[in-house]
Amino acid sequence: MLLEFLGAAHEVTGSCHFLQCQDKRILVDCGMEQGPDLYVNQEIPVNASNIDYVFVTHAHIDHSGLLPLLYSHGFRGQIFATTATSELCNIMLKDSAHIQMFEAEWRNRKARRAGLPEVVPLYDMDDAQGVLEHFVPCDYNKIIEICDGVKIRFVDAGHLLGSSSIEVWLTEEDKTVKIVFSGDIGHGNKPLIKNPQFIDEADYVLIESTYGDRIHADPPDYAPELAAVIKRTFARGGNLVIPAFSVGRTQEMLYHLRRIKTEHLLPEFEDFEAYIDSPLAVEATNIFHKSVEDCFSDEAKKLVEQGINPIGFPGLKTSVTSDESKMINFSKKPLVIISASGMCEAGRIRHHLKHNLWRPESTILFVGYQVPGTLGHALLNGAKEVKLFGENIQVHAEILNLPGISGHADRDMLTKWASAFKNPPKRVFVVHGEDKVCDEFAEHLHTELGYQAVAPYSGDTYDLLENVCVHEGTRELVEKKKDKPAKASSNVFARLLAAGQRLLSVIQKNEGIPNKELAKFADQINSLADKWDR
Repeated sequence: MLLEFLGAAHEVTGSCHFLQCQDKRILVDCGMEQGPDLYVNQEIPVNASNIDYVFVTHAHIDHSGLLPLLYSHGFRGQIFATTATSELCNIMLKDSAHIQMFEAEWRNRKARRAGLPEVVPLYDMDDAQGVLEHFVPCDYNKIIEICDGVKIRFVDAGHLLGSSSIEVWLTEEDKTVKIVFSGDIGHGNKPLIKNPQFIDEADYVLIESTYGDRIHADPPDYAPELAAVIKRTFARGGNLVIPAFSVGRTQEMLYHLRRIKTEHLLPEFEDFEAYIDSPLAVEATNIFHKSVEDCFSDEAKKLVEQGINPIGFPGLKTSVTSDESKMINFSKKPLVIISASGMCEAGRIRHHLKHNLWRPESTILFVGYQVPGTLGHALLNGAKEVKLFGENIQVHAEILNLPGISGHADRDMLTKWASAFKNPPKRVFVVHGEDKVCDEFAEHLHTELGYQAVAPYSGDTYDLLENVCVHEGTRELVEKKKDKPAKASSNVFARLLAAGQRLLSVIQKNEGIPNKELAKFADQINSLADKWDR
């Protein structure tokens, strides 16, 4: 019974953990890294076609974004997630595929002009559509028997619509071990979603540590704070541009903007317009409306019962097509523009930054965590010039951060969540945090709660029956790349190799079928080999 750490080990994003129990191979999350790599990450230790199950904590791309790539490499198992997470992944993974394809097309236009090799997207829409057919939507708080020796239960993590901590029971050699994967834990007291649930029993715990080194300030009353920013910006004649994740943060901002309207907190500009410029955010908002009973907080439920839409108001407009998005920047009156991505690494927000960063009358308001190395982090830390779409853009806009609005628990809430276990776990693994923060929070859990806590690196592997590290992974830092001409992506050849490995796996599974069928299968393979053996 093995647990291997792959992604988000001494790093904030790219969550991925590998479990092996008896002959079953399981991934918990399969996320994309956002921002630069710090450490070299280990590959999944088996071919994708040999993964039986994936358990997904929530829909954010740094927890789910490589599922289409897993599919393209041969995965055909089942993916278990909450109902809301399944619905959100349905739009987010297709959106991610669209971004991959769009950016590859954009790079290839430049490559063709420069006579350089073309690149291919990490994955495409067919991969996203294919992997979505393998999702199994699940309810909160119900034990699900996955197969002999594997059971799971999703409990609300309070981080995002549908987000969960996952309890996993593994049985091997007549011994049962319980592992809890925290996922991303919410800060609590959010306007739309429920507070995180606590879990009181576990043999092993994996806990995130995004804010494991800091305490959030007491949150202000966000609606008046936001109204003051809008008033100051509009008085200058500028736009308020809010980079926000399409799922979760966008809907929270709509909640606060509704309060500004209904409580008349901005009488000088009472008829102001706000745009959601993200097809994904528009679809996600519709999923929020469908999830009232399972996921909404009591406060939000009361509004719905009174016939009030918690995230709707007069003057709210949506932009779906690219032409609609472009027209926003031709408006002559000041606007609130909410667009993705939240860290400014992709999506339509980059166009709005291009049109507003150079304007001293405009404001860029950040409302979420910015990973070091991202454009959002650079702007928040005083960048005077940035490059967008090949142009150098001077930064003259007012750059602000709305404090305390993070969807992640701070150190106190993480400690409270960890202290809920009645008996100390055998070991606590600290993941999903910056390099030093993982170590610091592990030491904090040891000092404060007496836990045996460690911060594993990618490739570290533990025997859960014996509670020992059986393999130490890499501590190798990623070599910083120097500026070089773009090279062709090797993803297509990697897919070909993966297809070959999957074929070998299929051959092994067919051992024992009638000789006539085996002969037919062999003829088909030889025919294919003859065609391509050049």
